[in-house]
Amino acid sequence: MPKKRKSRGRSKGGKGRSELVQCSNCGMLVPRDKVKRVTTWVSLVDPVLAKELRSKGAYISRQKVIKNYCVSCAVHFGVAKVRSREERKPFR
Repeated sequence: MPKKRKSRGRSKGGKGRSELVQCSNCGMLVPRDKVKRVTTWVSLVDPVLAKELRSKGAYISRQKVIKNYCVSCAVHFGVAKVRSREERKPFR
């Protein structure tokens, strides 16, 4: 069977089986090395109020939110793009 991608769609190398994590959107179980991780910073304060407080010299904390997406959800949300056949793997 032909190989579609050089990495076989994963980043595990020769490590064997990797643990499964749930997709943040659909709940599908995906191997940890195949999942697309998206990190966003979320402020718990309203942006208008935060700007006002920052001008007064206050420190506003923010929270890191890490989401794991399966390939289907990553493509749907624009995290991963569908690449052309030539871009998927280098030619020999």
